[in-house]
Amino acid sequence: MLITPLYTKKHMRVFVMLMILCCCHLTANAQYFDLKGNSKRTTIPFRMIRDMIIIELKINNKGPFNFILDTGVGLMLITDPKLVDSINLVNKRTLKIAGIGEGDAFEAYVTSTLDVQIRGLVSYDVASAILKTDHFGLSNYAGIPIHGLLGYEFFNNLAVKINFSDSTLSVSKAKDMRVFSKGNRIPFTIEERKPYVEAKVTYADGVKATNKLVLDLGAGHALSLENAIEKHGLPEKFVAANLGVGLTGPVNGYLGRVKEIAIGRFKLKDVITSFPAGEQYKSLAVKRDGNLGIGILKRFNVIIDYPDSAVYLKQGVNFKAPFEHDMSGMEYYSAGADFDRIIISRVEPGSPADALGLEKDDEILAINFKPVKKMTLEQIDSLFKSQTDRSLLLEIYHDNRRDDVILTLKRRI
Repeated sequence: MLITPLYTKKHMRVFVMLMILCCCHLTANAQYFDLKGNSKRTTIPFRMIRDMIIIELKINNKGPFNFILDTGVGLMLITDPKLVDSINLVNKRTLKIAGIGEGDAFEAYVTSTLDVQIRGLVSYDVASAILKTDHFGLSNYAGIPIHGLLGYEFFNNLAVKINFSDSTLSVSKAKDMRVFSKGNRIPFTIEERKPYVEAKVTYADGVKATNKLVLDLGAGHALSLENAIEKHGLPEKFVAANLGVGLTGPVNGYLGRVKEIAIGRFKLKDVITSFPAGEQYKSLAVKRDGNLGIGILKRFNVIIDYPDSAVYLKQGVNFKAPFEHDMSGMEYYSAGADFDRIIISRVEPGSPADALGLEKDDEILAINFKPVKKMTLEQIDSLFKSQTDRSLLLEIYHDNRRDDVILTLKRRI
């Protein structure tokens, strides 16, 4: 499961593995969604915010709530502890959750069956885990209230077509799904409630290897390779990076590029890739090489078909766009009651922001004379990865005073 981390940049997602399915009674009953009545399909709008697919749903007739759609989630996860009271939960029990990261396990509630209401769908026996403490700050990262993540239960009974150009999901029975006339069917396996595909990666050292990857719609990065450092080393150009915050602490590693990844008949070159460091992945129940995230998937029109164990890909309008990474060296998040303040959470050593003396907890007030209150997080992200050697005028609140500084962007990988 890969979800957005606490206060991190666009492509640095949380690496989390919920280790509760084997000890939870929820697996005893099938949990799934189906179409209402005799409908053959339904269309569900979504919002694409910082590479997260966000849909609205209601729980027990309360809401609406914003949930991230995430194929890396094996169990519905409510990340906002306040929902315990607002959805009128009566029966809940506590269990320990272990995850990937440096730290101890912590506690969550497990609910009884919930009535999860999504337009055109009806839920059956869907329950959830509820974090007792919000460890992720998803709302601060997105700039809107985020209440949780929805994965396996949403996909396991239906086929889901994702149209990134008009921000809609078309959901139908697998037999009724209209597949792409010029698409490519790529089989996958489902293990521990997650889909795994094979892709051929050409590493910086020229070696080609077939990798087993989680098809992870909730991972904002393009590609993560967990075993690459010890097998192939790092690319010539890389930066040390905070890759996210897992359930039990930070996940550190590096960002660089691989020469190519081939998925079915499609090939993408110079793909920005996360290279996690450490031993945390070796204990996972399913042996894998990493995951394939939305940074790649959004370049296609996509059908995810769990009943048929396949993903269908058709080249999208942004297929050939170059892969770019933040060129400022800053990580930042939204704050305030209206999420309209931008606070720096981390500055990468040796980066352009570091050269200017910018620091954690500094506030960005304006960019090129435009107040950040009038900008979306996506607009800010786009500016900071727009063009190497581009200069931006930032108004910063630093050391209890306002400063104007010129930030010159640099492509570092």
